[in-house]
Order: sequence, then C-alpha cells, then structure tokens
Amino acid sequence: MRRSLKIGSVAGIGIYLHWTFGLLLLGVPALYLWQGATTRAALVGTGVILAIFACVVLHELGHALTARRFDVPTRDITLYPIGGLARLERIPRESMKEFWIAVAGPAVNVVIAAVLGALAVAGEAALQPQVALFTPEGPQSGNILATLLWINLALALFNMLPAFPMDGGRALRALLATRLAYARATQIAANVGQAMALAFGLLGLFGGNLILVFIAVFVYLGASQEARQATLRQTTQNLRVRQAMMTRFRTLAPEDPIDRGANALLAGTDHDFPVVEGAGRDGDARDGDARDGDPRDGRVVGLLTRQQLIQALSERGHDATVGEVARAQCFTADADENLDDVFQKMRGEECSTVPVTEGGRLVGLLTMENVAELMMISSALGEEAVPGRSARDSAPEGGLPHQT
Repeated sequence: MRRSLKIGSVAGIGIYLHWTFGLLLLGVPALYLWQGATTRAALVGTGVILAIFACVVLHELGHALTARRFDVPTRDITLYPIGGLARLERIPRESMKEFWIAVAGPAVNVVIAAVLGALAVAGEAALQPQVALFTPEGPQSGNILATLLWINLALALFNMLPAFPMDGGRALRALLATRLAYARATQIAANVGQAMALAFGLLGLFGGNLILVFIAVFVYLGASQEARQATLRQTTQNLRVRQAMMTRFRTLAPEDPIDRGANALLAGTDHDFPVVEGAGRDGDARDGDARDGDPRDGRVVGLLTRQQLIQALSERGHDATVGEVARAQCFTADADENLDDVFQKMRGEECSTVPVTEGGRLVGLLTMENVAELMMISSALGEEAVPGRSARDSAPEGGLPHQT
C-alpha cells in the first residue's frame, strides 16, 4: 500500500506527499502557537514553509524534465519533511547526460533566486533575509521575498556539495566516469562524501551544532549506500537474469484451496508462489493429487506471497482459494534480460519476487535474496562470473538504473 498522497502531476509525473509530511503541516503552526504567535503569524509562517517546498518541487522537476530530454522516464516525485525525491527509471549511458540531470535541480533554484531578486528590486523590497523564521512575530511581509531568495541559493549550494546523496556527488561521479570506470568513479565520489561528512560531524560536535551533526550522518549514510549500490551494479550489469534466478520452486493454481499454499509454505523454503493457470501440478506435490503435465507450461496469472497467505488464513480460514487472495505479479522478466535492469525495476516497483519466463514458459523466480546471494558468491570468488551458470553471451553495457 502506497503511504503517500497524490497532490497533482506535471508533464505526466505524479507528485506525492509522504504521510510524514502531515507531521510537518501540523508541527509548524503548532510551534508558532506554542511560542505565543497569533493565528495570522502561524498561517503566514506555514505559508512560507510551503513556499519553500514548492521550490523543492520545482528543483525535482528540473531533474525530471531534464532526464526526459535524455529519454529517461521519472516514476514520481515525493515530498518528505526533509526534502524531495524524484525517482528516475535509470540514468543514461553517457556520463555527461547524468551530469546535466544532476545539476538541473540546483540550476532551477538559482533561476528562482534570480526571479525573486528581480521582483524584490522592482518592488523596492529589502534583500536582507529574516534569519529566524520561527518567532512569535512570524515572517515579516517585507522580508519574505528576500528570505525565499536566500533559501533558494542555500538549496543550490548545499545540493552541489560533492557528496552523495546530494546532486553534487552525482555530478562529481559523472565527471569522474568520463575518465574512470563507473564503479571506481562512484567509490571516489563516495569517499569524498564520507570525508566531508566526518568534517561536518567534528565541526558539529565541537561547535555544539546538532543540525550539522544530523547533516553529517545523512551524508555519510548516503555516500555509503551509493558505494554499495555501485558494487552491486558492478556485479549485475553484465549478467543475465537466468544467472541469478531460482529454478526449483512450487507453483499453485488459482482454484487451489488456500490450505495447499500453507502446505507448500511449510514443506519448503519458498516464501512466494507463482499462480499458474491451465497447467499440471508440479511433481513435488505431496497430497496425492498431482496433475498430468508440467505446471510451468501454463500462464502466470499472479503471485501468492507469504504475507497474503497468512492474512487470508487469519481472515477467512480454510474457505479461500489461491486465486481469490493472490495478487497480480508486478511484472515478469525474460531469462535473457539484463539482471541489473530487472533488479532496479524490482526495487523501484517494490517487488520482492518476479516470475521469469522464456518463450512464454515459466522457467524461474528472481528474488531479492537471489541477487544478494549472487553478490556474496561473486565477492567470495573475486570475480563477476557465477560458477556453473554462465549466460549465453555477455549482456550489453548500458545505463545503470538509479534513484535520485
């Protein structure tokens, strides 16, 4: 279930508020009122905060629309209390295209600041920002334009710090990738980010600035995560799905009673079960009523997850059938698809298990756990090949999907 509220769309890109954003909408006016501010001051202050987040939306649209020019779709934009997130399907093959996508967001903030500055000058308003927004008096009308101007400049500068997960880290990685391997460029950019995080942390600790300490933790974790992602992509980018898929698994039919799914769950280590229509039962069936034919020759119509199974048993007991409770699978993957492309799509669509087909026939399951195990094996061998499961041929080099 999506934990976000759609508030609109721009150029076909959905814009969502994460549920935690509601805490901000309640907390800001409550903070003003707690300080003794008038209702008007609280409303004006909340309006300024919302204006800042409107600038954040424009920042993220800068990324998304620039990505679209390079034929990179954006799944959606989500606003959180700490900022925004544009989820791109992938990044382009050319490093400089990634660079332009990364810098487009901060460039939007600079343009906004220039427009606000021009409006302030034309209206003879002060260019001195209001440093403290959360005061009983609330934001002063004569300083709102200047405050938004300087906040946009601050957003641009902060995001261009050469550290993941900020845009500057991605821009640095893109520039390095013009000369170095992608994984190596990512590792260098991540190391720079971690060094900056340690510097921020020390300054914050010795200066008593908790916000700086929070930023340091945020940057350090973001840089570490990006380095891990690069290691993963180095493992998966030249492999096929068939090299990581699980080939021994149980299937269920839509008309099967839910008890059969419970028996399958207890009989093995499978957590998710493909629901196949118009096929025989697998040879592992232990209930004595195995059907003729191969269960994998039918049409995959859904996937029964462990969570759905347990929930159905709790709510409906033994009365439900598999077809009534199983959900449609997120998507199916071809056995010869690039593993990195499929894995990134699984992450983006929050699919833990994907049926794998070949010529329309179910031949395997790809799970997050399979990919993790492949990484461990590859790391232990110190190579990208997987023993005994070579692909028919090498996967083509291409873009490395990511989220921003």
